[in-house]
Amino acid sequence: QVQLVESGGGLVQAGGSLRLSCAASRSIFSINRMGWYRQAPGKQRELVAIITSGGTTNYADSVKGRFTISRDNVKNTLYLQMNSLKPEDTAVYYCNAFGFDQNLRRYDYWGQGTQVTVSS
Repeated sequence: QVQLVESGGGLVQAGGSLRLSCAASRSIFSINRMGWYRQAPGKQRELVAIITSGGTTNYADSVKGRFTISRDNVKNTLYLQMNSLKPEDTAVYYCNAFGFDQNLRRYDYWGQGTQVTVSS
């Protein structure tokens, strides 16, 4: 099992930047896939960006070119660098760890979320 704790959210003006962090309670080296998701009021949770254990990344079209996901396997931390923020990026951002353990049991863990608010 792994606990995930997000930080770095806050209030920022449009065009500004924030960096979110997700600290894991154990090594993330073997976690198959980690990602950031977000949920705006009245909307479903959506994928923002994911990164595999091999370093392959994938982004939602709405954030491509503005957001960068990365993972530090030494610090056991996942990051999301968000630049050129827009009001429509306002949401609660969640960290996720997904994969299969050595016994092929699926795991899917979530953090508690961090609020990002972008003012116009």
